[in-house]
Amino acid sequence: MLANEELLEMYQEMVQIRIFEEAVKDLFAAGKVPGFVHLSIGQEAVAVGVSRALMADDYVFATHRGHGDFIARGADIGRLMAEIRGKRTGFCKGKGGSMHLFEISSGTLGGNGILGGNFPLVTGVGLALKLRKTKQVVACYFGDGATNEGTFHESMNMSSIWRLPVIWICENNLYSEATPIWATTLVQDIAKVSMSYAMPGNIVDGNDVLEVYSATNEAVERARKGEGPTLIECKTYRQRGHYEGDPVIYRTKEELEAWLKKDPIAKLESRIIESKAATAAQLQSIRSNATALIDKAVRFADESPYPDPQEAFEDVDVA
Repeated sequence: MLANEELLEMYQEMVQIRIFEEAVKDLFAAGKVPGFVHLSIGQEAVAVGVSRALMADDYVFATHRGHGDFIARGADIGRLMAEIRGKRTGFCKGKGGSMHLFEISSGTLGGNGILGGNFPLVTGVGLALKLRKTKQVVACYFGDGATNEGTFHESMNMSSIWRLPVIWICENNLYSEATPIWATTLVQDIAKVSMSYAMPGNIVDGNDVLEVYSATNEAVERARKGEGPTLIECKTYRQRGHYEGDPVIYRTKEELEAWLKKDPIAKLESRIIESKAATAAQLQSIRSNATALIDKAVRFADESPYPDPQEAFEDVDVA
């Protein structure tokens, strides 16, 4: 059971992610974000639930849809917005952008624009942590589509054989870009794959932050004891398209409306009100504070300079 204070902290983080993503959406529409952006609106409970179960010195690998993962880990929101905008004050000096974020101080070791690209990297970090005997863990986010990549199965197998402290987090939002999961795999409960690798596999409501937290907390405790990895499948839904500008002709209006009724923030809000952990006025205050924080981040990014063209040759190996 979580204290009321912790519930409100979770709510605050989820609201910050939602408002941040909505700001990015508006900035992209205004032509102020270079490249593509993939928003996690509707999936906030996964990032917050997982991060709540981790310690500050644990590690996380995000996907191309990873803004929320960085915010949930406590990364500086202003610098995050600056990086997405391609500004010099961003985490990667504007060179990583939305899909290739990296922020070492929060233990967030990178987003990845390559489907399944993080799996071998996570396995390597897991091996390093085991060899160092630090009791740290590494969590890896990935979508349902990535589970059909060979690197997924190779990494699941190796992490199991070596009993690595890895928490595999599948954000199953039902679509790999525009392709529904039923068209790519006949086993639509991805957590069942874990049986092939003799590791626990749990299915949770990815729109219920407390379910996500509970399952992750159990997996983390198991990993710290040296008992190996766990696969957690979070059934969730992205309310926006695969990318901003996606015409989203591959799903029905009825499907979207049904999932909007399961909105993770609204679900937690109802639970908080029913348990009398806070009043509606207190929740509104949290939302107002989050809006002010994101507005400040937007201004910081607006006022930050773009990198000088010559900086393209810095921080890279050109030999």
